[in-house]
Amino acid sequence: MRIIDCIRNAARELAEAGLPGGELDAQLLLGHCLGKSRTELYLAGESEIPPQPLERFTAMLGRRRQREPIAYILGEREFWSLPFTVNPAVLIPRPETEFLVEQVLAAVGKRQLPQGHMLDLCCGSGVIAIILALELERDIIAVDLSGEALAVARQNCRRHRVEGRVALVRADLLAAFAGRGRISLLVSNPPYISRREIGEDLDPEVAAHEPLLALDGGEDGLDVIRRIKAGLPELMLPGGEVFVEIGAGQGGELLAMFAGEDETRRFFEYVEVLKDYAGRDRVLHVRMAGNTW
Repeated sequence: MRIIDCIRNAARELAEAGLPGGELDAQLLLGHCLGKSRTELYLAGESEIPPQPLERFTAMLGRRRQREPIAYILGEREFWSLPFTVNPAVLIPRPETEFLVEQVLAAVGKRQLPQGHMLDLCCGSGVIAIILALELERDIIAVDLSGEALAVARQNCRRHRVEGRVALVRADLLAAFAGRGRISLLVSNPPYISRREIGEDLDPEVAAHEPLLALDGGEDGLDVIRRIKAGLPELMLPGGEVFVEIGAGQGGELLAMFAGEDETRRFFEYVEVLKDYAGRDRVLHVRMAGNTW
């Protein structure tokens, strides 16, 4: 079968299965099997596909028809223009998290952080910790409850040669650090999807394939963020910075949670919700009281 015919047939099959964007999916899968870019596929469109790559492509296409995400089929997703290993033990990195990293780097570049540790909480595949280690040339502690997720993060640390800068810790949120008060920067992409959204609103690719542990934020989606908040006063240094990815529409509740009580104001000097480029609530930014800059 010619490359051009294979892509057309696959796109039609995916469309019949209710999957939009089938041509792009077919190009990505076939390109992976043949070791060709999309441009190279186009230029070689009249070429016949050898039997083994065609068999492999057919198997991958069957997985895609079952709504398995492309990233899991390929075992890889690009983030920050770098390739990262992914599998069903970890969330697939998304552009929303790139926005989170952008905000962290912008804030760190503007001011001197207090001397302390940097922490990536709910690290998953390790993309945040690895990018911060590369961009800031600083050591990072990456924490996750899932041992399987940490195994993926370890692969990615080796892949990007930051094993010496990223320390991987298996723990339930901040439990491993209680009472130490040595964190100057905490960044997290925690579970923040409500259980109703998980049951009713998520695409099958997400609901049926991505890890529930990394999605489920409780009844209103804020359970994990509440737990993080409770540990901040004891954990963070004065003037420390906190950046948490949040769901669209959660900003108002989080502003009330972090800035709406007298007791809360003793701990948090500054609280804001940053909107992404589409104008949606995306990042909670908190600065701890006692700024020493």
